[in-house]
Amino acid sequence: TGGAIALGHPIGASGVIYFGEMVHYLKNANKKYGVQLMCGGYGVGIATCVEAL
Repeated sequence: TGGAIALGHPIGASGVIYFGEMVHYLKNANKKYGVQLMCGGYGVGIATCVEAL
């Protein structure tokens, strides 16, 4: 989707934007599982696993 700069989001909102995109993709592609990986400053990272019900 072009990444955070292309989206023009406010600082801190990229996680919500990417999560919403993942949920829409799971629904439209008829998939059951999704994983979202995000990195932050100072070596911080987070992974979110989602199961569509």
